[in-house]
Amino acid sequence: MQKTSPWRARARRSVLGPVGLCCLLGLATLAGCDGGAKTASAVPEKPAAVASAPAAPRDPFEPVQRPLSAAAQLGKVMFVDARLSGSGKMSCATCHDPGHAYGPPNDLAVQLGGGDLASPGTRAVPSLRYKDTTPPYADLLDNPDGVSVPGPGGGFAWDGRAATLADQAPIPLLAPNEMGNTSEADVIQKIRNGPYAEQFRQAFGAQVFDDPHKAFMQATSALQAYQLEDVSFHPYTSKFDRYAGNKIGGTLTAAEARGLRVFSNPQTGNCASCHYQGAGLNGASALFTDFSYEAIGVPRNREIAANQDARHFDLGLCGPDRSDHPPVAGNTFCGMFKAPTLRNVATRKSFFHNGAMHSLEQVLRFYNTRDTMPEIWYPTVGGKPKAQPDADFPTYGLITTQYVGGKVQKYDDLPPRFVANIDTQMPMDGRARHTKPPMSEQDLADLQCFLKTLDDGYKTQAADAPAPPAGSPCIQ
Repeated sequence: MQKTSPWRARARRSVLGPVGLCCLLGLATLAGCDGGAKTASAVPEKPAAVASAPAAPRDPFEPVQRPLSAAAQLGKVMFVDARLSGSGKMSCATCHDPGHAYGPPNDLAVQLGGGDLASPGTRAVPSLRYKDTTPPYADLLDNPDGVSVPGPGGGFAWDGRAATLADQAPIPLLAPNEMGNTSEADVIQKIRNGPYAEQFRQAFGAQVFDDPHKAFMQATSALQAYQLEDVSFHPYTSKFDRYAGNKIGGTLTAAEARGLRVFSNPQTGNCASCHYQGAGLNGASALFTDFSYEAIGVPRNREIAANQDARHFDLGLCGPDRSDHPPVAGNTFCGMFKAPTLRNVATRKSFFHNGAMHSLEQVLRFYNTRDTMPEIWYPTVGGKPKAQPDADFPTYGLITTQYVGGKVQKYDDLPPRFVANIDTQMPMDGRARHTKPPMSEQDLADLQCFLKTLDDGYKTQAADAPAPPAGSPCIQ
């Protein structure tokens, strides 16, 4: 078992209750009023004054959308404009679908883009929600829990190479296998010839198009303004938010409460060590990430085109998309990827930086059995496949063939010289193969129930609605 580097050691945390967690939400606008009905009569009468019906009850937990700035209004239009792509068929919203928590609308490991919409990406598309308080990347970033020692953290993209949302926007706009524009000037020309050119001038000045580079910077700042100002990017409308704010409908079921304890317990799930559930930077409420980077040895996804080359490795902080941490032996950053927020995680259909897994249950089981059953996650070489697996051989892994003999190629997507960088915190503590995993079946079921409470758009049950059956998942 590899020893965890001191600067990546995590303090053990206790479960946080609702007191002390802020929700950062305001009040919803009033709903419209219905008019009263007229009384039927054979003789025409002067219409009587109709009293307005009482305003429909509003949910005080819903966020208020303040008027968007001119830049944010422009960014909102740009976000859904497919004209701003080489194909003319792909917008920001294509991969960051508002209907899927601003994440991908499908289960593809990587999305397809480029001029023909057939060029595969190299990494899974993350959600754009809850990015508004993300700090720029630093090798030694203070941890928001106020206890853990500083370590690599912050930034945008899986490797943190963009310091701000405005810095992140050019990456997909100019990538040949994403939106596929040839240059900054190419993007600006499309805006200049488009239906909101005058809106762009009004926002940034009559001469804004005279300098394509400056205009491009204004365009990316508009996309950033939209993501910062529009509450749909950080609504805080999950069941957990009601629980943390001690609001109506915020009572966790027995299973969800047990799952929260598993989430926080350093001896079982220990999720909070990287997905901190307390108040974050700048007063942000429960972001469920501490912006840190970890190497956990996610299995290689051979469905990614770039991985067809056995010499290709995606090393996160060590490249290939950033060069300030060269992949030389002894570099402790190699293999590290950013811990994303777990908000809306149950709505996703592909997980990790390479989209290697496609269900939340599978992800939790990987955390639990990466060390105790590596043969179901990594390929085996030199063994003889069984015609029929044993009855107790798990079917939830990436490998469903059981082998006799051979060697498991554990950490197959990380060069051997960087295996020492693998984090050994619970539940991935490097315990011996075929020993008891850290979490029980009950723990796993309860943890999944709790994570579902992080989905936005939670609505309280109507008072007269029938109660769920006693045996429903996540109730008892």
